[in-house]
Amino acid sequence: VHAEAAAKGVEIRGEREPAVVQGNGVLLERIALNLLQNAVRYNVAEGGWVEVTTATEHGQAVLVVSNTGPVVPAYEIDNLFEPFRRLRQERTGSDKGVGLGLSIARSVARAHGGRIIAEPREGGGLVMRVTLPI
Repeated sequence: VHAEAAAKGVEIRGEREPAVVQGNGVLLERIALNLLQNAVRYNVAEGGWVEVTTATEHGQAVLVVSNTGPVVPAYEIDNLFEPFRRLRQERTGSDKGVGLGLSIARSVARAHGGRIIAEPREGGGLVMRVTLPI
């Protein structure tokens, strides 16, 4: 996603420590790719950033993807994970995607014994946290 981020003027940053898990590598990679693509695509027009961190905490591998972006009301968070559900275009400023990515990512995380949670960032954007057993 570096090329897309550069084209949009979005900085990708963060600290990534090894966090090894067992499972289907293609599907697990899909979780990370989806979260990163969303974080870049649904960002602010100028001065945006995406922060990606990986670590191990309490016997779990943890991936956290945070970004600047539009304000997402807390009551809409659960809807983001429902198939074919997205925020209204006027809130996201984008018509990309059909609303399956986060639903698939959640299903993959669950199939691997993990989970994804999302929280709105104060001032706009989201914090997406994926935890998977080691």
